Amino acid sequence: MDEQDRVSAFVDEHGLEADLAYRVLDLESEVGEVAKEVTTSTGYGSDPGSATIATDEIGDCLFALLAVAEAADVDAGDALDVALEKYEARIDETGGAGSGE
Repeated sequence: MDEQDRVSAFVDEHGLEADLAYRVLDLESEVGEVAKEVTTSTGYGSDPGSATIATDEIGDCLFALLAVAEAADVDAGDALDVALEKYEARIDETGGAGSGE
């Protein structure tokens, strides 16, 4: 995945290498920031239709997730292909993509 290569090159260029555990914690933090934006933009859930997320926050999550993939030595594009195949099979079998359906 080109995006994963871009993140890897950025990390290398700026000396931002980190262990997998740190990368996962960073991802959790970034997803938490997105959740906080949605929580506050919806008045703590009272107006779900007003949910907003800043583009840079999505970018932070993508960067963190691709850095996790790189640290785990997983090709993000291959992982996405596997996930899409899994969801397709679930939809075919159960009519929904969720694992609990």
